[in-house]
Amino acid sequence: MSPLNITEKISRFSFFSAYEQLKPATIQQLKKHLLDTVGSMLYAMKAPTVEKLFRQMHYLQEKGPLPVPILGSTSVDRAAQLYTLLVRYPDFMDNYLGKHATCHPSDNIGGILAACQAVNASGRDFLAAMAIGYQIECTLIDQMPLMAKGIDHTALLAMSLTAALSPLYGLTQEQAAHAIGINGSTFNTTVTTRAAYTYEWKGFASSLVALGCTNTTLLAKEGVTGPVSYFEGPMGFKDEFDMDPEFNCEAGDFSRIEHCILKSYNAEVHTQSAIEALLDLKCKHSIRTEDVKRIDATIFLTAYNIVGGGRYGDRKLVQTKEQADHSLPYLLAVAMLDGEVLPAQLLPERIRKPDVQALIRHVFVDTGLPLKAPRKVAEVLDPYTAPYPEKMPAKITIHLKNGAVVEEKKEDYKGFYTRPLAWEDVVNKFHLLGQDTIDGEMRNELIAVIDNLEHEPVSKLTDLLAKIK
Repeated sequence: MSPLNITEKISRFSFFSAYEQLKPATIQQLKKHLLDTVGSMLYAMKAPTVEKLFRQMHYLQEKGPLPVPILGSTSVDRAAQLYTLLVRYPDFMDNYLGKHATCHPSDNIGGILAACQAVNASGRDFLAAMAIGYQIECTLIDQMPLMAKGIDHTALLAMSLTAALSPLYGLTQEQAAHAIGINGSTFNTTVTTRAAYTYEWKGFASSLVALGCTNTTLLAKEGVTGPVSYFEGPMGFKDEFDMDPEFNCEAGDFSRIEHCILKSYNAEVHTQSAIEALLDLKCKHSIRTEDVKRIDATIFLTAYNIVGGGRYGDRKLVQTKEQADHSLPYLLAVAMLDGEVLPAQLLPERIRKPDVQALIRHVFVDTGLPLKAPRKVAEVLDPYTAPYPEKMPAKITIHLKNGAVVEEKKEDYKGFYTRPLAWEDVVNKFHLLGQDTIDGEMRNELIAVIDNLEHEPVSKLTDLLAKIK
């Protein structure tokens, strides 16, 4: 019998992994991530950017079998697209950090939620599919770090989401392998969408993957075939990206979920420890903004490249939410001024105020080694880069106008897997994000359903969301 190729291995993992293999602690963590995700969905429902999708859906497909928020009802693929955009747009959701790439595992949730709604799945079915999507995407991030090749992490989402959807929609293992090959070879978005200067599409990219994967998975169920040997075959992944792809993960192994993290601040994930360090300094020394002469941030190389002005471009020209949440200079400046980094700090009227625009010019970002040092050297010798991703080292140094200098170092932040958010922390964040969209009674209903999801049908969750008009 010939060995399985990679699409077949991924498919096998999804079909031979089950809810019963989840540890109680993993189930509880999945619920925390789901509650955190639904909080983002609630906040996003009133965002002008998201309204653009509602208008498009109203034009393209106003009616369909699935009840959804705001719109009323739509088709399953459009529901997957909508849910995913609602999750993604605030950029306040979860992350997984690999050495050379990162991803948002909650990008899987929108497509899974729509599928479970369509097939009337149980809460256990949902949690199992969520765990499968999370574990597969995080494994691929570790074993196929495409971002190092300029390809966005949504390329790997296409495969993890397809694998999670396939058992829900009743595909065979073979059909699932075809669907994974199709979507792996179709969704190869470049990281340009996240580079400076960042535009709205950053928040939309994963929603298009959810729309497409839902379509393709259902086509594969009809018997449509695709490149099963996408990774190993001629002109496939190995040739295309000059990498040696692998998927080594035994069925029922959900260990990478333990390393998934949540955000305490509404900012790009690699900024979290630096923001916490600055806020601690501000509080500890009662620093007033008018007394600040200069702020220096020393961070690890990945953070510098993405949000500090490195490979992804200049981060000091900030006019929009998408530019602000991926600019460490802006985030540190607004944290110094406001004492917090929450959705209010990413509103256009806050971003464009003269006080924060002026302070940005006095924030400087560097790494622990000269920036011209080769990456491989930095990964070994730079005390900030070498420990990543097991740690997220950051040092904030504030120079005051009176000549005093204070500094604070962090190796993680509250929300990292070494200091995870408690259920109560996530509940508080959920109320903060949802308070302007629904009342407290409905928020408490959603919390109760998610807390008891293994004993509830998914329709109890989606019916509550569909009540939001």
